[in-house]
Amino acid sequence: MIATLNGVVKSLSLDRAIVEVGGVGMNVLINSHTSSSLTIGAPAHLFTSLVVREDSLTLYGFSDEASRVLFELVQTVSGIGPKVALSILGALTPSELAQAVNTENISVIEKVPGIGKKGAQRLVLELKSKLSDFGHGGARISHQPVWREQLASALISLGFSAKDSDEAINTVLSTVSQDDIASMELGALLKLTLQSGKK
Repeated sequence: MIATLNGVVKSLSLDRAIVEVGGVGMNVLINSHTSSSLTIGAPAHLFTSLVVREDSLTLYGFSDEASRVLFELVQTVSGIGPKVALSILGALTPSELAQAVNTENISVIEKVPGIGKKGAQRLVLELKSKLSDFGHGGARISHQPVWREQLASALISLGFSAKDSDEAINTVLSTVSQDDIASMELGALLKLTLQSGKK
């Protein structure tokens, strides 16, 4: 799981950037909002989400963590994949999207390319309860600990559903204390969770 990238921007367009990290050029798909925050030749810090498919590994990058977390959450809505999720976050900021969902403002969401009216209605229906804390200046979707949100997003990136990732994390919590978990690296925590899920 690649959660962040720190490197120098070598190439930049509206929909992708190549960021050199330790001599390796990482191809990252971005939206126009993230593109406008980057400069060729300048250092970049991106929050990333790795989408794993049978025939590809695709890295999506965002200038802030709220966008990255929301990008992964939007994909839990049936019928919405990473490209449409990226498009949504290019058209609306996290707080704008949260406000539209919480006020059931379908017309704002359906203007996003690739969504349409039915997609917008489904998005509102499936996300309303999950977005209550967004739109009030906070970058957190819920009052969960940071480690739990990071671990859940890592599991979802590996193909877990939101429900399955929640169950896997609860399994780990039944064997390891929250204090111990909070002090662990995300990679070690992810490995522990995956091992627990196989039992």
